Amino acid sequence: MIQLSDYTLGELCLAASAKYGERTAFSLIRGGEVCRQVTYRMMATRSRQIALLLGRLGVAPGSRVLLLSENCPEWPLAYFGIALAGAVSVPLLTGFSGEQARHIAAHAEVSAVILSRDMAAKTGPFDSGVPLILIDSAAGELFLSGEGGEQPMPAIEAETAELPRRKGGDLATIIYTSGTCGISKGVMLSGTNIISCAISTGSFVKINRRDRILSVLPLAHAYECSLGLLAPVMNGASITYLDRPPSASVLLPAAKAVRPTVMATVPLFIEKMYRSAIAPALRKSRLYRSRLTRALAIWFAGRKLKSALGGRIRFFGAGGAPLSPEVEVFLRKARFPVAIGYGLTEAAPLAAGTVPFRFPLRSTGIAPGDVKLRIADGGEIQVRGPNVMMGYYRDEELTSETITADGWLRTGDLGSMDGKGILYVRGRLKALILGPCGENIYPEEIEGLLGTSQLVEEALVYSGEKGELVAMIRLTDAAKAAATAVEHALEELRAWANNKLANFSRLSRIEIRHEPFEKTPTMKIKRYLYA
Repeated sequence: MIQLSDYTLGELCLAASAKYGERTAFSLIRGGEVCRQVTYRMMATRSRQIALLLGRLGVAPGSRVLLLSENCPEWPLAYFGIALAGAVSVPLLTGFSGEQARHIAAHAEVSAVILSRDMAAKTGPFDSGVPLILIDSAAGELFLSGEGGEQPMPAIEAETAELPRRKGGDLATIIYTSGTCGISKGVMLSGTNIISCAISTGSFVKINRRDRILSVLPLAHAYECSLGLLAPVMNGASITYLDRPPSASVLLPAAKAVRPTVMATVPLFIEKMYRSAIAPALRKSRLYRSRLTRALAIWFAGRKLKSALGGRIRFFGAGGAPLSPEVEVFLRKARFPVAIGYGLTEAAPLAAGTVPFRFPLRSTGIAPGDVKLRIADGGEIQVRGPNVMMGYYRDEELTSETITADGWLRTGDLGSMDGKGILYVRGRLKALILGPCGENIYPEEIEGLLGTSQLVEEALVYSGEKGELVAMIRLTDAAKAAATAVEHALEELRAWANNKLANFSRLSRIEIRHEPFEKTPTMKIKRYLYA
């Protein structure tokens, strides 16, 4: 593991490059074959070039730079390049709509935008006065986009150029967990927040230079950035990215080619594999139907699951949402090395974690390193440590509501701890819904959007039995008068709303409620009665 004199992303990049040199840092898998390899030495050179280019474009230390791209080797190069320029990265999930991305760019007052060609086509134009750098992920090249068209990134001698100096306590990144106008929440994380969190993952998995990581979650997600990027880079491991979304038809051939030793994902991924392939096969198995041989059948199923993922998995991180009890029990009996974690973006994100096979079922483990947990009055989980955010960007009121006077982060989650400090998450105090890849979905945003329709008197959005998003609405009097056209109008309303929402927060259906919602004295819907 590299040694850092200060916890900055720029120093991390340069120190890893110096220590791991010609080892492969990043690669891309296309058509089942690994290609486009970037060594640690190349990582530093290209990141420095991006930093100097940003400086030439007028990006000053402390300025914000938007980063919007699918996972590819150029994403971490741009991420480190922004840091080496002394700037603050604003990484966005690719599921945000163009309207949301532009709103965030304005809210963060970005000085430059780095985005992939696919994202540029999706989002449309940003402010014409903001410099634009395009990532061509197919070719592995960067282009400057301007009024004169596109130009290849200029050759820049980067090895001896002076770069701005930053400190670990300086703002390093702003991660937006919401993009709707008026409700933008930008989590401010310092270099110390991010890097201390990445180091603390060593409490649960010791990554080394022989490890191969297959990255399947969005790099803009704090979970993947910490466990899937920074921790491996610190330890000289190799990271491979998929050239398309991680469906089974893409992921399984990639796993066979890469043979990963470490992966980080969300419970939905492993639950789908279990329910679509493993459970049906077990039910047909004569070994499984007999109590005497059931354990053997489950062990064989675990071997097949490991084999499907390349055969060398030793740590399979699962976080961002609860894991189904049925699936967790199967994985434990099958000796599959799943490790449950708990956290939130505001904690950079790791607050608790487990080691495969060593913690009680349904637990989310213990706090790592210097992180501390407590259960406050009312059962809320609270976190304190070097990983806790600096606050919300341009929102002091919300920051003071979320971080207590004595420095504890209010998570909004309910939980309990046993005498050994092992955490059990029981539910959510907030209305937050977790998407299929761990994305934060804020139902109030969707409800507010629906409320702008002339059809909707009031709305409540909740997660259905299968995890789908459902909107329950009361119709306005005008809509009730046109009852014969309501069904068609509701489908139009759903399509209109989904077009304005990120893909992970789109509605599966809209239901009509005829009676008024029960409300609190302050006229808020009692959400717990309906969700």
